[in-house]
Amino acid sequence: MSESKPNILLIYTGGTIGMIRDFKTGALKAFDFKTLLDKIPELQLLDCNIETVSNKPIDSSNMNPEYWVEIAELIETNYDKFDGFVVLHGSDTMSYTASALSFMLDNLAKPVVFTGSQLPIGDLRTDAKENLITSIQVASLQKDGIPVIQEVCLYFEYKLYRGNRTTKMNAEHFEAFASPNYNELAVSGVHLKVNKKYLFNPHVNKPFKVHKNLNSNIALIKLFPGITKGVIQSVFDTPNLRAVILETYGAGNCTTESWFINLLEDRITNGVHIVNITQCSKGSVIMGHYETSNSLKEIGVISGKDITTEAAVTKLMHLLGCNISSEIFKTTYEKPLRGEMT
Repeated sequence: MSESKPNILLIYTGGTIGMIRDFKTGALKAFDFKTLLDKIPELQLLDCNIETVSNKPIDSSNMNPEYWVEIAELIETNYDKFDGFVVLHGSDTMSYTASALSFMLDNLAKPVVFTGSQLPIGDLRTDAKENLITSIQVASLQKDGIPVIQEVCLYFEYKLYRGNRTTKMNAEHFEAFASPNYNELAVSGVHLKVNKKYLFNPHVNKPFKVHKNLNSNIALIKLFPGITKGVIQSVFDTPNLRAVILETYGAGNCTTESWFINLLEDRITNGVHIVNITQCSKGSVIMGHYETSNSLKEIGVISGKDITTEAAVTKLMHLLGCNISSEIFKTTYEKPLRGEMT
């Protein structure tokens, strides 16, 4: 590897971007990343050195916390040898993985860029090449020998987002992702324009650390008019349940039926953490703003503010894995750790 050019590690975990179509059968098959430069000669125009590694590719629908740890360990093992990392991932759960990695990689001072595609890399109209090329370019951006991007992010269809602010919005368009409550970190056009004021500034004076303990004993309940006590009760009766995320209406509102509030209060008293996030794509939970959320505030429900569902889930797994005491769990969750909430 070169000392003068940035060294980028390309990690393939699976997904459409790593597939090519067999022209005889029409079937999709895995792409051999050892021949990456031969297949995509445009990469040789980038002013960086690229190495590749394939991490037991799986469909992103099968993504799980154990696999997140494997990706994090790959970055941990190679952290000192590379200046940036690009993770190729299936789009369906990419926002979950990017969010999880943002919490797991503590004091990250280098770029970790997630990307993928809606069409395979060998298709005529594929979006894979542009996503891949620009992601590597983003990961190799430096100023005075220091990476410009120092966080986990996601690049798709000409836009770079903070990873834990993203959600997949479209299964058919190339512009598959959005960042509803936070500005783009960069936009790729004729020039690659970085919005520096929105970049995350890590504690670079602290050592890089990987948190590998994730606790997935959580549940997600999306409220709807007419949801019954039995349904909610059954979720809360789940063995070993540690926390529940409630997707509420608007600015964090919910039914004021006494059975509902009493059930939540009983579970909170017994050590189950309850997080309130909004079902709306944009906006924030503001408990107490309306009477229909004041009861939640009074019984100690945690405010998820403007966090995405993906970040809410993975932040909960992360903090539960850190064994934070019940006394400070609420205040810890309500503070931004990696720029995931305003």
